[in-house]
Amino acid sequence: MKKAQTLKKTDESRILRPLQRRVSLDLTGRFMSDNKKEFPCRTKELSLDDMELLTLAQVKKGERVVTYIEELGRIEGTVREIFSNSFTMNINSTPHKREKLAAQLTWLMNREELGMDDERKETRQQPSKELNIHMKLENGEVHACRLIDLSVSSAAFNTDVRPSIGSCVSLGKMKAYVLRHFEKGIAVEFAKIQEPPLLYEGNQENQKKEAIS
Repeated sequence: MKKAQTLKKTDESRILRPLQRRVSLDLTGRFMSDNKKEFPCRTKELSLDDMELLTLAQVKKGERVVTYIEELGRIEGTVREIFSNSFTMNINSTPHKREKLAAQLTWLMNREELGMDDERKETRQQPSKELNIHMKLENGEVHACRLIDLSVSSAAFNTDVRPSIGSCVSLGKMKAYVLRHFEKGIAVEFAKIQEPPLLYEGNQENQKKEAIS
């Protein structure tokens, strides 16, 4: 019994938790600056308050940027310092977003240290039959798109429309932000973690309205 308790304490002592200090993490991503242009980047160091991004793109001090980092999602902030091939940014986040980021960083920091498998990856569902969804853009335009796969926090759609990265779209009853473009469509991240049925319910309501009109 004592041996088991000792092992448990040893494992817990190895667990790293992000504080105000930065941690080194190499994650790929993209960011969008004030001019709405999108650039590739990689993370160098992150904390709950700021991060340093490696990029060849030009930015300005005080400029607002929106980043999309693999395994972290959307992070917003403002440019603080600029270097020859990188810049640091202050992270602007709500208490909820900060708590979520802390959990994500804790997981990433300890995954390799403790040899853990990524069991937290969300289950993605593919529709059993073709499902067309109405996507409403920021300018009010509505376009049909086809659902490819879906999780509680993101989805991918087949569509010819390419809303700008970071723009807000409505899908059924769900609000989402465009995360990236790919050859046949777009991927989005939902503003809130919600149940997938909301997507179907909202789409059915739109179809009923069309039938009446």
